[in-house]
Amino acid sequence: MTIVSDFSGSIPPAKTAQGSGDFPHFRIVPARYPGRTIGSIFAILVIAATLHSILGNPRWGWDVFAEWFFAEPVLVGLGRTLLLTALGAFFGFALGTGLALARVSRSPLLVAVSWAFVWLFRSIPLVVLLLLINNLGYLYETITVSVPYTGINFISWNTTQLITPFAAGVIGLTLNQAAFASEIFRGGILSVDQGQMEAAAALGLPRGHQARRIILPQAMRSILPTAFNDIIGLAKGTSQVYILALPELFYTIQIIYRRNLEVVPLLMVATVWYLVILTVLSIIQHHIERHYARGALRNPPPSIFARFYRRGRNKVEAISATPARLPEAKAVVSPLPTRGGTVSMHGVSKSFGPLKVLDNVTLTVPAGSVTAILGQSGSGKSTLLRSINHLERLDEGFIAIDGEFVGYRQSGDTLSELKEREILKRRVEVGMVFQNFNLFPHLTVLENIVEAPLTVRGTPRAQAEADARELLARVGLSEKANAYPRQLSGGQQQRVAIARALALKPKVLLFDEPTSALDPELVNEVLDVIKELARSGTTLIIVTHEIGFAREVSDLVVFMDQGRILETGRPDKVLNVPDHPRTAEFLTKVL
Repeated sequence: MTIVSDFSGSIPPAKTAQGSGDFPHFRIVPARYPGRTIGSIFAILVIAATLHSILGNPRWGWDVFAEWFFAEPVLVGLGRTLLLTALGAFFGFALGTGLALARVSRSPLLVAVSWAFVWLFRSIPLVVLLLLINNLGYLYETITVSVPYTGINFISWNTTQLITPFAAGVIGLTLNQAAFASEIFRGGILSVDQGQMEAAAALGLPRGHQARRIILPQAMRSILPTAFNDIIGLAKGTSQVYILALPELFYTIQIIYRRNLEVVPLLMVATVWYLVILTVLSIIQHHIERHYARGALRNPPPSIFARFYRRGRNKVEAISATPARLPEAKAVVSPLPTRGGTVSMHGVSKSFGPLKVLDNVTLTVPAGSVTAILGQSGSGKSTLLRSINHLERLDEGFIAIDGEFVGYRQSGDTLSELKEREILKRRVEVGMVFQNFNLFPHLTVLENIVEAPLTVRGTPRAQAEADARELLARVGLSEKANAYPRQLSGGQQQRVAIARALALKPKVLLFDEPTSALDPELVNEVLDVIKELARSGTTLIIVTHEIGFAREVSDLVVFMDQGRILETGRPDKVLNVPDHPRTAEFLTKVL
């Protein structure tokens, strides 16, 4: 029995304009939750009772509160509290950022110094620290700028005169704040995915630029809530400088109520001013968090300020002349103004602890060719690919592009590893498209593509953006220039990643399983782009499991197993009549 026949007797069909039978339209009544209503009424009663108790009780002394709330001594103390908070936060977080970067650096000495600072100043109570700094003149009568151990002095100050109570307060708050801020920033840095750092390094971005534009903006999402919580604690913690007889807000309030004995009303003055400070800081925090949350959500709700800004920007864009939009053609990539490079690998070996992932690999990839590397998971394919642009350091052997080493400098028979700055410069010639895209989520599609040309190549912004828009049109995504990566499908993100790698006009383009993270329906749109790239003249090296794709586009097929190359040759030879039995076994399982 069908649902319609079951209810045909209880629900009469409605007559439509054409006279045919149909079900009537029903009025929808949302479910009622009496518990929520009771809870809301209870909350209203509690709020009303609290307000009546506070405002209706004359012992709170609201007339005294009103008299002193805007009094000059209170405002002076408030100003000093705000100044101490601002200086302590600024210098504390500046020093804390440096300490955090030192803590995650590759220098054991910097790591040790940073750790010791954090350990020491997190251990000392703030009151004790303030007293120690205020009495520093007892330990050192003068502070001198000089050349150590030479007797050459440039300038000298009397310590007691130099370190006033205010200066002692600022120094103490700064040192205390820096110790905690360092751990806040370090936690934020560690929260950024390792792939983001690899993607920035693969584009050749300098390490300072990586930290400033890629790592810290993403880390800020983790840093901000805890950092502002710390700043709010600092604003209240300034009250501890009363130990130095420094008249900030709380100390001023204490002086006043000791004279007029109106303790509660004066404490409420301090309480309300601290609430005002907290409210202002919370509003600032909200808007800064919105700024650094760019790209985090597919459809972020716009703020009031953003709505006004967007309206104004749209009017300006409507008035100004705009260039003709490139047609949204199918994914076609025209030849790039660069030639491919020859990749030479000789005796390449690499181990991770006791596990040897590359074992004496020797291979030559001709310029302008397409090479597909096949093999089961764990055979060393991705490690070999990452070794080409020196994301992985080799234990033995070398890799050269057009006779030039990416990570080393040759001096006779010696290869000396280059410093990171030089490696980044040479890495520009080797583009890389990662398995998981590794687009920068806080940057728009256009910003993702122009970041490296602007920074590494020194391309003027207008030219970089024009080239980026052309690349987007070539991969069929010209309409997505201002979208964020999370607003794109997987196939679209991978095409943007390809455009980003192409923006540097590399000699060699590496693909690390470019379709493995995609749904089957999205695979073809990425493969179509790579097929067109295969005719561009750029040397392509592709780690893939797509046997049909490898057969269609590659000039050379390489089969790897247990870190070794077992067989190389043309695709029709390797994939149809392989020489090595392990290759035949692998193809039997995957075809």
